Amino acid sequence: MATKAQLRRSQSSKVEDNQQIARKEKFLSDCKPIHSHADSLFSTSSGFTNYYGILNLCFILLVLGNARLFLENIIKYGILINYSYLAEWFLREPYNWPNLLLTVSIVIFPAIALCTEKLLAKGKISNSVGVVIYIINLTVLLLFPAAVIYYLHPVIVFSIFTLGNVTICFLKLISYAHVNYWCRENYANKRLKRRSSSGNIADDQSANNAVNKTLQSYPDNLNVRDLAYFMFAPTLCYELNFPRSARIRKRFLAKRVIEMVFLTWLMVALMQQWIVPAVNNARQPLEEMEIFKMLERLLKLAIPNHLIWLIWFYCFFHSTLNVVAELLRFGDRVFYKDWWNAETVSEFWQHWNIPVHRFAARHIYKPLLNKGFSRLMASTIVFLLSAFFHEYLVSIPLRMFKIWAFMGMAMQVPIAYITSKFVRGKWGNITMWLSLILGQPVAILAYFHDYYVVHSLPLHTNSTT
Repeated sequence: MATKAQLRRSQSSKVEDNQQIARKEKFLSDCKPIHSHADSLFSTSSGFTNYYGILNLCFILLVLGNARLFLENIIKYGILINYSYLAEWFLREPYNWPNLLLTVSIVIFPAIALCTEKLLAKGKISNSVGVVIYIINLTVLLLFPAAVIYYLHPVIVFSIFTLGNVTICFLKLISYAHVNYWCRENYANKRLKRRSSSGNIADDQSANNAVNKTLQSYPDNLNVRDLAYFMFAPTLCYELNFPRSARIRKRFLAKRVIEMVFLTWLMVALMQQWIVPAVNNARQPLEEMEIFKMLERLLKLAIPNHLIWLIWFYCFFHSTLNVVAELLRFGDRVFYKDWWNAETVSEFWQHWNIPVHRFAARHIYKPLLNKGFSRLMASTIVFLLSAFFHEYLVSIPLRMFKIWAFMGMAMQVPIAYITSKFVRGKWGNITMWLSLILGQPVAILAYFHDYYVVHSLPLHTNSTT
């Protein structure tokens, strides 16, 4: 047996040696063909997709380019970051406190909505009366904080935050009213069926209730705890039973909190150090309407502005919303999709802000389609409503109505139509990125210029260019 094993090993080694010799001879052969049908790697027909090294090169160049700009900023202006100034700014300004009071007073409007729903569930008021109460309640919710902020004119940043909370509450209460209306209609239909049905159907109903005894049903959802959970949950769409996670993951929560705090600190630092000097240096070109200098200031503002926007996106949609969801054990964490791969503008708007997209699709777009509106008309109405709230968040704190934010959102309708029809794929994605990178600085400079013109403030300064 040993002799046979040794023989097999010696034979296998000889075969391997022969194969190695054959490969070497083939490699060194002069008559080996070296040409074949093949396309260049950068040709799309080649099928080559591994651009890993080029992406690394682009990333390195991007880091080096921005590092140079940052060092240039430090050399020119010095260190402008001052966090203590923000606290002093808030405390010494007497008209900041109405923002706190307005934010706290928002709780009144959900309370009115809850009382209205209880009266509707008991049949003490009709649906038409309930609609009137909701219209008054939501109108006051939008107009009262806006009027206070407009006439008292507190600090703009805190006013935008207050109106943002007002807008969120407004949208949540619309969803709360819609869902409870649908539940109320279904509940009334089930009661009529139970009255006219036989005992077997009643037995089936009791069996279903036994299976779903852990789920909340209408009108048991009309309580303070349920509404309070919805008002704090990271969603705009109301449901009687939200998906809940089994426990709070402390390590995951700690990571998101650290991200939220650090990224907030970083955004404030970048705005103080980079955005403010860039905007101030645009005063003279804006006053004199020098086209080329304005274009240079626009491009100089585009990079830091977009960087801050990307940081804000991650900080809010990933870190902050996950912190809230984890504390509330809210199970659905799809706050965004891969908008960075969007090939059309409409696809970007569908993916970058999932809570708003779901609200618009559920409570505006689909109801309009059910009423006979075309898809284009329904989409246009959705964008116009979004444009209204964008203008609401900007014009009220600035105390001027120049509709730049409104027009920026309204123009998304033709842009979305054109890109969906004619510009898709790689060029559609490039168009989406260019609209994000250049569109926001244009709006910032437009509002900056108009703010100084409306309030009769001098634009020209001796700032370093």
